[in-house]
Amino acid sequence: MALAKLGVVVLDCPDPSALAGFYAEVLGGTVEGEGEWVDLKVPGGQSLAFQAAAGFTAPEWPAPDRSQQFHLDLTVDDLDAAEAGVLALGAKPLDAGDRSRSWRVYADPAGHPFCLCAC
Repeated sequence: MALAKLGVVVLDCPDPSALAGFYAEVLGGTVEGEGEWVDLKVPGGQSLAFQAAAGFTAPEWPAPDRSQQFHLDLTVDDLDAAEAGVLALGAKPLDAGDRSRSWRVYADPAGHPFCLCAC
């Protein structure tokens, strides 16, 4: 028997509203709240939350001295179309040279790594 159930995944960032807006465009859903804490309610999926963090330092990928600590894997039907979409929203490619894999790595506007994964 489980001792708990997952409530929400929280990402520290400098601007919770902006980062919630980025992920709302990527995943769909509704942004709720403002200020220090913002929620993204994703239809049929796990909610995400975004928390203001003073002195936030973005992780680097790959860099053992500035570990990514976690990342999101986002499943997509068309890697090229999804890539064009996230880049237009402000994501930055972290593995621009390798297109042979079924996944690609990006940083969101606050610097958190995430992957687009072909289903």
